[in-house]
Amino acid sequence: MATYTRETRVRAPLEDVWAFHSTLDGLEALTPAFMHLEVRSVTGPDGDPDPDVLAAGTRVELAMQPFGVGPRTDWTTVITDRSEGEGTARFRDVMAEGPFPTWEHTHRFVADGDVTVVSDRVEYALPGGTVGRAVSPLGWVGFEPMFRARHRKTKALLG
Repeated sequence: MATYTRETRVRAPLEDVWAFHSTLDGLEALTPAFMHLEVRSVTGPDGDPDPDVLAAGTRVELAMQPFGVGPRTDWTTVITDRSEGEGTARFRDVMAEGPFPTWEHTHRFVADGDVTVVSDRVEYALPGGTVGRAVSPLGWVGFEPMFRARHRKTKALLG
């Protein structure tokens, strides 16, 4: 399985950065426009639609059309883990249905004085069987523009 990582420092308290990333509004604000994101539904772990916080067990159904090219691609992601500790917080979403055979995205936040270190780690496999697995390490070429935009937007909105 291939791994993509990106880290940035945001001049904002952990509590603010964590709260922002814990909501659907945060997801929508941080997804670059070129992804053409459409959130179709969000269901909390208790079955309630549109929960205030993306808690463990939350299911998000969405569609994307990167750069407006090709058909819209459906994704279903599930928040599988969410935890907070002294000066740290994290959550993980796993693609339950969608274009990748494997997609596990861990979002980690660590307080460093008045700054929050924001880290994204994606463990993934590209589609296409043997060929997809062989070229998966090159996936960062497609992921980098999206995650760079997400981190810049986080800094602009919160820093």
